[in-house]
Amino acid sequence: MPRIARAQAEQAFDERKDQIKKAALKIFAEKGLAGTKMSMIAEEAGISQGLSYRYFQSKDEIFALLVEEAIEESRNAVRDIGSLPGSPLEQLRAFTLRLLDENHKHYFLLVQQAQTSEGVPSQAREAIQRYSPQDTIEQMIPIFVRGQQEGQFAEGDAYKRLILFLSVVTGLMLQDAKAMGMDWTQEVDSLLNILTK
Repeated sequence: MPRIARAQAEQAFDERKDQIKKAALKIFAEKGLAGTKMSMIAEEAGISQGLSYRYFQSKDEIFALLVEEAIEESRNAVRDIGSLPGSPLEQLRAFTLRLLDENHKHYFLLVQQAQTSEGVPSQAREAIQRYSPQDTIEQMIPIFVRGQQEGQFAEGDAYKRLILFLSVVTGLMLQDAKAMGMDWTQEVDSLLNILTK
């Protein structure tokens, strides 16, 4: 096979694999591991079930891969907060918008499923055990303290305020905003009042 044709075939393979992963992420986030079947993933991806097996051996394989990607996405989002442009308040605003983005919500729900479901594949279970939400708060504390020093955030225990804030954001991520006629990204400034007042 000529090199160009091989490159095009590899690109098409990768695109289809991503299409299946995106569909699986949505289904797993909504229905959990036990409630998901390969046929449901294939249907959401718009392909035949048989074709899906050319890319993944099982739903467990996809689930474990997506859990690892979700954890990596979370780590990247937290790690990048301090390098976002603007003041500490603007940095936490951008971070909150990223958390409330629909794609991130699916990753969050997937991790929730992995933490609470029975029969989670060992690879996903191991990834969850290495993941610590505590790291998120510890990496946010210096930004919050700097914001307090600059007068952008209210005084008080940074750890407790961030726990409260992230708990509210997490609760919103669990809600079906569309069914309620809401767009949580439009409420970010109200959410940030938890930190500023």
